[in-house]
Amino acid sequence: MKPGPVKTVALKGSCVVGFDGTQHVLWRDGEVVFEGSRIVFVGRGYSGPVDQWIDYGNALIGPGFIDLDALGDLDSTVLTLDNGDECNMGRMWSEDYLATGPRESYSTEEEVFKYRYAFTQLIRNGITTAMPITSMYYREWAETYDEFASVAGVAIELGLRTYLGPCYMSGMSYWRADGTLRHHWDEARGLAGLDAAERFFKDFEGAHNDLIRGALLPDRIQTCTPKLLQRTAALSRELNAPMRLHCCQGFGEVAMVKRLRSASPLAWLEKLHLLTPRSLLPHGIYTDGDQDLQRLVDGGASLVHCPVVFARDGEALNSFGRYRAKGINLALGTDTWPADLLENMRQGLNIARLMEGDGSLTSTLDMYNAATLGGAKALGRDDIGRLAPGAKADITVFSLRGLHLGPLFDPLKNLVLAGRGDDCIASYIDGRCVMHDGQVQGVDYLALQQQAQRQFETLMRSHSARAFGQPDWKTLFKPAIPFADTYSAHMPLSAIDPLS
Repeated sequence: MKPGPVKTVALKGSCVVGFDGTQHVLWRDGEVVFEGSRIVFVGRGYSGPVDQWIDYGNALIGPGFIDLDALGDLDSTVLTLDNGDECNMGRMWSEDYLATGPRESYSTEEEVFKYRYAFTQLIRNGITTAMPITSMYYREWAETYDEFASVAGVAIELGLRTYLGPCYMSGMSYWRADGTLRHHWDEARGLAGLDAAERFFKDFEGAHNDLIRGALLPDRIQTCTPKLLQRTAALSRELNAPMRLHCCQGFGEVAMVKRLRSASPLAWLEKLHLLTPRSLLPHGIYTDGDQDLQRLVDGGASLVHCPVVFARDGEALNSFGRYRAKGINLALGTDTWPADLLENMRQGLNIARLMEGDGSLTSTLDMYNAATLGGAKALGRDDIGRLAPGAKADITVFSLRGLHLGPLFDPLKNLVLAGRGDDCIASYIDGRCVMHDGQVQGVDYLALQQQAQRQFETLMRSHSARAFGQPDWKTLFKPAIPFADTYSAHMPLSAIDPLS
């Protein structure tokens, strides 16, 4: 069947974020015009033929956000909030669990559903390009080719631009009964996972008119052997594939890498030729000072900053502004619930200024740039993260009418200070309207939330198997406020219907 004629669509808004070839610029009462998947005009007074005009009124029309550690899960990190150590509450593996044989917490269908739920949330929050992340603690091992073939189908159906590939690893951390952390290794399994990732890349790179691209996604630096990372580096060069590797995110990780590899995590990655412009590194918090940071600059690797998830544990990047001033490219990620990059910009800005003891090193625009231009640079692209002629028509519309935004004085500052992801009322990806009036096209929100609630209880129940002694799963999750009708310290979840 022949494709239909390409439509020319023009969007109007009280504020439009354009790109002048160097930086974002703001147009008052601006217009964005696109034909098919490409933008043809940004500014004011377009005089060409238009098939459809859409006037969003008092709204900020801007580039879609790029989330490079995008929550692709029913988030498990929220379960650690005020519930004690990950070891004791059954999030991480115990040696008893490893001895009995790790197992999947979800069925195959449930694994795919979590991506449907997560991708819907990403679109709902103004994210148009995503490189998803999920936890491996709940898996029998890592992700599979067949699973991600289905995930690609979900992304195509919803219209989300994604960088996909099955996560792979050659080991997993686990806790011993004496409280020490150890690592279980299965290098053959890791190498088989890399083979599956290569096959997925070759099969899906550029699929669905380039909406789907491949990526190499090893799990974490402490769960990968040198051989696995060396082969990843070689394959990344051969395929020109982006490679994401979580590192510098905890004292335990840094200590382990130094003990096993006799180097800091970034020094070790440098030796493995994994600090390149294709490298995306969440989270970069624990480094060996300026020498490590210079390694990032010299190699051209990007850091993916996820301020919210670390702030919950009292951790933070020591200086977003100083990293940026050194020439390190910074992108943003959500990594946890809520999948809201505006929230990460707001908290990231406040945290940066607290850590820096200064209000001048990190600006509102720095955070917005990280969510747009920084993410595009990390992916080696100049056609997303901006609204300019020739760029992809990845466009978001944020309402500026909300009472919670207060009196308007600057559209971006208002949104970062008081906005939230669901202020996004419309989203276009590759020229397709994937969300209109806050409704992601083709998604039944109530049914989606009901299944997510049922599935999340399955996830919570699985904590019992991983915790020492396999305690009743309800005892592992403590309410913020004790329930008046029970004298126990745990929350009787079975007595609550969250959807009633």
